[in-house]
Amino acid sequence: MEGAVIEFHLDGRSGVSPYLQIVQQVRHALRLGLLDEGDRLPTVKEVVARLAINPNTVLKAYRELEHEGLVAARPGVGTFVTRTLADASLAAHAPLRQELRRWLSRARRAGLDDESIEALFMTTFRTAAREDIA
Repeated sequence: MEGAVIEFHLDGRSGVSPYLQIVQQVRHALRLGLLDEGDRLPTVKEVVARLAINPNTVLKAYRELEHEGLVAARPGVGTFVTRTLADASLAAHAPLRQELRRWLSRARRAGLDDESIEALFMTTFRTAAREDIA
């Protein structure tokens, strides 16, 4: 049996609950084409061992993903991806990621730390989104 293809990471400073961080990480991986239909998510036991969190937190995340139709649990076997969120824009990701990495390097050379970079990006992202709507 093939192993899990995603490892979860929790950010205690994000203000986002652990279960929601897991849900978001799976959704992002599905959107970016990092997870495909048939891929197995880590077992609850594996996630608990790696992240030292309550098993109910992992179960809650997996239940939400199952409710969204993105994964399906197979008792005794694991939880598997049933649907991807990747679309036609996936081909554009590589060059955009390259541009973003160059921008991140420039930001770091300018003296910005991770928190400042994130704040600048998110503020600009939200402002641009509002302008696009208007």
